[in-house]
Amino acid sequence: MPSIGTPLLWAVFLVFVSGGLALDLGVFHRRAHAVRPREALGWSAFWVALAAVFAVGVWRWYGPQRGLEFLTGYLIEKALSVDNIFVFLVIFSSFGVPAAYQHRVLFWGIVGAVVFRLAFILAGAALLAAFHWIIYVFGGLLIVTGLRMLRSGEEVHPERNRLVALARRILPVVSAYRGAAFFVRDGGRLAATPLMIALLTVEATDIVFAVDSIPAIFAITADPFIVFTSNLFAILGLRALYFLLAGLLHRFRHLKVGLSLVLIFVGFKMLASDVVEIPVAASLAVVAALIGASVVASLLGKPVPVEDQTASDAAS
Repeated sequence: MPSIGTPLLWAVFLVFVSGGLALDLGVFHRRAHAVRPREALGWSAFWVALAAVFAVGVWRWYGPQRGLEFLTGYLIEKALSVDNIFVFLVIFSSFGVPAAYQHRVLFWGIVGAVVFRLAFILAGAALLAAFHWIIYVFGGLLIVTGLRMLRSGEEVHPERNRLVALARRILPVVSAYRGAAFFVRDGGRLAATPLMIALLTVEATDIVFAVDSIPAIFAITADPFIVFTSNLFAILGLRALYFLLAGLLHRFRHLKVGLSLVLIFVGFKMLASDVVEIPVAASLAVVAALIGASVVASLLGKPVPVEDQTASDAAS
């Protein structure tokens, strides 16, 4: 089935994303401030509603198959993005990022994610088109990642990230925050602030997550436009989701199990794609059931201390 992503459609979507991001930072968040739960809830609802409208449009103009592919990819990426939130908590805590500047870091982190993920998706689509056996590599990678997530990890130290170490060697870094600035002049030299180091860590983390999540959506559809749009709608709402759920993450102690099983399921789906074709509707049902069951089990169970949860989950 050919891709629905014509050059015009790609251009329109990228202009829409660019305009939305510019409006976000230039108008709604022009002044740095701590995002309150009520504001985060409003933005979360906005991005989910926008994704739903887009899904209806895809369903209406390109058929139920494409609509289900978008919905399944969006649900997978949205669920996996919760894992990012655990890591963001560790990063912001480790670098002592003031609450008023966290939205700015996440905003530019998402701008970088748009660029990196577009490159990854186009490269992945080209590889799958040229070398069919790559699908088995992706499937194996997802299974290994899912099994790894099931294990308890060690405590992470974002400040030891290799990208951060490289930045410190290239640029001088001032010891204190200078408002919302990423770079300042210090003694006549251009120097990075701790806010820039936190941003680099967020970007490096997203690259790692993209390596895990993008193949998962390719297990649902080979259409790069569907992969990209479902991925982007999920991460565009990630900032609001972070501010909404940051204080509640300790309640979702079993969510990691659900996410692990989702990755293992889509990995096996890829490995078995030449033997049996699992309908997209069935994949959507399985993914929704696994995530829903893990959320219900978490809410019914006893929460663990948030510091223990963030340390363990970020590492894995």
